[in-house]
Amino acid sequence: MKFYVCIKMVPDVAAPFQIKDGELIMDADRMVLNAYDASAVEEALVLKEQHGGEVEVVCIGAAKASETIRKALAMGADKGTHITTSGDEGFDSGSYAAILSAFFKDKEYDILSLGKQSQDTDSGLTGSMVAQMLDLPYATNAVGLEIEDGKLIVKRQGDSGQEMIGLPTPCAVTCSNDMNEPRIPNLKGIMASKRKPIDTVELSSLELSEDELSPASKVTSYEHKPARQAGKKFEGEADEVAREVAQLLDTEANVL
Repeated sequence: MKFYVCIKMVPDVAAPFQIKDGELIMDADRMVLNAYDASAVEEALVLKEQHGGEVEVVCIGAAKASETIRKALAMGADKGTHITTSGDEGFDSGSYAAILSAFFKDKEYDILSLGKQSQDTDSGLTGSMVAQMLDLPYATNAVGLEIEDGKLIVKRQGDSGQEMIGLPTPCAVTCSNDMNEPRIPNLKGIMASKRKPIDTVELSSLELSEDELSPASKVTSYEHKPARQAGKKFEGEADEVAREVAQLLDTEANVL
């Protein structure tokens, strides 16, 4: 089976950051593989170990993104593709979806997987957009994957419980970071990753229009969330406190 996993290089959200003049400033040296994508890579590797095949990762980004690809190769992926950009384009979910769809339109594969969201923006939109653009059967927020009789069986977390969905291949799925514990590359895997191929694809070669790449949304500024107001403490007899609270809820909070 052929597995493609889309991965993204993101800032380490555990690193210190600051907001200055509406700009979010993070440590540019602390870039990591998106946690949701790491779970998607791990699950593809598990399915490959069970059923055979090949796992290829695809990453969009500037030159530094090759380090993220090497991390996935060290985990056990067979091959990587780096779609190169300057890193300053300000792409949004729609831009990334357009790029990935243009790349995959003439590719053959069984399962295309992505993290359900990226930990830097938490938008969670790219996977569904890619599935729509490629007209693929699709399931989101997967917490488990199995292959039975040529179908992908997706265990997903729904609003009221877990659901089981069977998808014919080729298909797309987005993965939760609750589905597994991604393996930590060992020394053997790290050394092997240095010999694994990474293909480079220039963004311009995908022949996307300016409209397709232009972000439809834009972050105008960042602000610290406002401090919470101190709570009100009530003292006295229970019936008196209850009447006072009810009056405040009615006159000030307007919830009664």
